[in-house]
Amino acid sequence: SDAAFILLKNPQRPAAGKSTMTNIDQSALEARLAFAIETARTAGEAGMAHFRAIDELAIERKGHQDLVSNADREVEQLVRRAIAQAFPDDGVIGEEYPPESGTSGLTWVIDPIDGTANFVRGIPAWTVVLACSSPDDTLVGVIHDPNADETYSALRGRGALLNGRPMQVAKTEGLNDGSVGVGFNGRTATRHTVRLIEMLVNEGGVFYRNASGALMLAYVAAGRLIAYAEPHMNPWDCVAGMLLIEEAGGRAFPIATATMLKDGGPVIAAAPPVYDRLLDMSAEAFELK
Repeated sequence: SDAAFILLKNPQRPAAGKSTMTNIDQSALEARLAFAIETARTAGEAGMAHFRAIDELAIERKGHQDLVSNADREVEQLVRRAIAQAFPDDGVIGEEYPPESGTSGLTWVIDPIDGTANFVRGIPAWTVVLACSSPDDTLVGVIHDPNADETYSALRGRGALLNGRPMQVAKTEGLNDGSVGVGFNGRTATRHTVRLIEMLVNEGGVFYRNASGALMLAYVAAGRLIAYAEPHMNPWDCVAGMLLIEEAGGRAFPIATATMLKDGGPVIAAAPPVYDRLLDMSAEAFELK
């Protein structure tokens, strides 16, 4: 709708580094960040054990280009058990199992293996994703790439790190000055993605896809990609990455966190110099107005 597009152009969100959850103790969030980093790395080790023995995986098809393996389920169970032990009052939303409500006001968002299609074919482009959100904001985000031994992490208001070192989005002058991650899935019409790619190429840009949306968002935060866009992402695929990008100095689609946790939504995120142009192109391609 036009109203939705106006919201995109004039996002009523706190600036990066500002949280609306002023009543949450910072030490409690720092504890959750440390837990998320440790748990993501442990889950990554568990995933790698399966990855090294992919011939033994049990694989099911959930839908078009949507696979799940016993590794996805076992890794998510591992993470859920760790959360239940460390933070029993927190809620949990995960890709493979029903949500669990909590009483703390905080909810963990889990993708045990983002990039399952890569995982089951032996392609080393998959990640473990953990985020911790309030109804207002994603407050903690971790994306761990066990193949590269890289852990991307962020705490709202404290910046973003790659293996413990500060990272920033790319310094770029235009969409023709770097690669743009473009995602797609079976939940939205193919024409949306095709149109965006056409517009991007006509702009002199280059599109990139590695079949792991979370990893591509992490690459934006680290300055490897200049931007990312997808017509619809599930929350476990994107909320951690959007926080990473914002805390690394980038801009991200201003959809309400509660809405994203419930329904997912379009994701547009970029280094500031190219955000407005990518937003205009995506709004047209994704038919957001």
